[in-house]
Amino acid sequence: MSSSLINSAMSGLGAAQAALNTVSNNISNYNVTGYTRQTTVLSQSQSTLGAGGWIGNGVQVSGVQREYDAFITNQLRAAQTQSSGLNTQYQQMSKIDNILSGTTNTLATTMQSFFSGLQTLVSNSEDPAARQALLGNASGLVNQFKVTDQYLRDQDKQVNTAIQSSVEQINNYASQIANLNNQISRLTGVGAGAAPNDLLDQRDQLVSELNQIVGVEVSVQDGGTYNVSIANGLSLVQGDKANKLAAVSSSADPSRTTVAYVDPVSGTKEIPENQLNSGTLGGMLTFRSQDLDSARNRLGQLALTFADAINQQHGKGVDANGDKGGDFFAIGGPTSWGNANNVAKDTSLKVSMTNSSEVQASDYKVIYDGKAWQVTRLADNKQFEATLSSDGKSMSFDGLKLDISGTAPSKNDSFMVKPVSDVIVDMRVKITDESKLALAGAPNGGDPVTGNASGGASDNRNAQAMLDLQSGKLVNGNKSFNDAYASLVSDVGNKTSTLKVTSTTQNNVVTQLSNQQQSISGVNLDEEYGNLQRFQQYYLANAQVLQTASTLFDALLSIR
Repeated sequence: MSSSLINSAMSGLGAAQAALNTVSNNISNYNVTGYTRQTTVLSQSQSTLGAGGWIGNGVQVSGVQREYDAFITNQLRAAQTQSSGLNTQYQQMSKIDNILSGTTNTLATTMQSFFSGLQTLVSNSEDPAARQALLGNASGLVNQFKVTDQYLRDQDKQVNTAIQSSVEQINNYASQIANLNNQISRLTGVGAGAAPNDLLDQRDQLVSELNQIVGVEVSVQDGGTYNVSIANGLSLVQGDKANKLAAVSSSADPSRTTVAYVDPVSGTKEIPENQLNSGTLGGMLTFRSQDLDSARNRLGQLALTFADAINQQHGKGVDANGDKGGDFFAIGGPTSWGNANNVAKDTSLKVSMTNSSEVQASDYKVIYDGKAWQVTRLADNKQFEATLSSDGKSMSFDGLKLDISGTAPSKNDSFMVKPVSDVIVDMRVKITDESKLALAGAPNGGDPVTGNASGGASDNRNAQAMLDLQSGKLVNGNKSFNDAYASLVSDVGNKTSTLKVTSTTQNNVVTQLSNQQQSISGVNLDEEYGNLQRFQQYYLANAQVLQTASTLFDALLSIR
């Protein structure tokens, strides 16, 4: 009897010590990110058949398990990757909003200064100081266009850098997860099925951090290993093997960095950007394609329409020397290039502008389908067939003309067309001499001619005509210059505000799910302190049983 008591007490002491060790470990890891609370699992030892029936033999430690809920964890991952994407998009959009919505030295104020200078010249067109002031206002306006455009270009470069960095991080995480898969599988086998909880926590934390960069799907395989894939089904981790992503120049637009999947069999293939729409990487790609491109193109459209309208009207006037007016501003032209994967490498499209008021604030994807040219306006994804000239050597749409040259295109060859992307880069004031300002009207209302014109320097008819352009519905055929800029500022502000609300809402969802997950997996110090006292009492009670058994055993030995 005393022997049975001793064995039971010893098993209880061992169980109590194991439970105390687990509680101590929970408390020690209270501030460790990714740690999952552990619980000692106790079960009855196998009973022994005696004269009076089955007699218990104490307790045994069945294992130490993590308090882990896979369903809530998956919900939390899905919410976190959406939150990361929205927060990234909002942060980047806020930068555009800040530069456009400033109260001083904006395009609106510098454009107003330019037209105010014209207004002064309408009243006093022969004043050299007023003429020189107009040239100064024009230079200030060009500089403001360039400052804003360069800021947006720098953001584009930052997106490229962020994509490169994200891809490196993704590959690093995938490699670490694959390595942990290998260790977990091996140690689980060594432990006869008992999982190494510390490694499971490390792996889950890595998956969580990876998920915040690019949304992932996780499937648990036999043996406890994780298979990890990005949302479009491409495998990043399969058992102990990790596949890689690569940051590459886009085949459609070499100025852009995009993401490609490195397939060990078929090689490196670009991943369509619309398939990467969550996590910080997805947020960056979405911001670039939906927000940054739109802002840059609308700014370029405004600069193009403004400069072209002023140039055309200025060319109708006569300067102080009686000469025909030339271009007031120089601007960059539209660009195009073929996709790097095109079969017919020598086919090219030369783009020219035919009507600035019809030019849209958009890039275009032009594809030859084997019979006709299909155009996708990327700003609104509208698809239409281009109108070909009678000789089939050019096509026209949206105020643009595209001349086709080189070898005949092959089916599915594609081209990128950017009508306004480089307008501001090459923008400058061409007139440096105030006497070259063509503010006078043409003689008798006809075309400008060389030689002395009627009215001369005091004639203000063309200055008035240029001033009248301020209220003309020239941008996209339905907005004045000020209206177009105000619309851009308003749309950017509204999008920023919407993203702020949406990201805040998503952050609240993450907080709620995180609290729910922590209520199961997190360490509560009050609860652990209670467990510490409970298992201490458990230990002391078993020690008392052991002492009782020892007393009984001593009493038996003392019987003579």
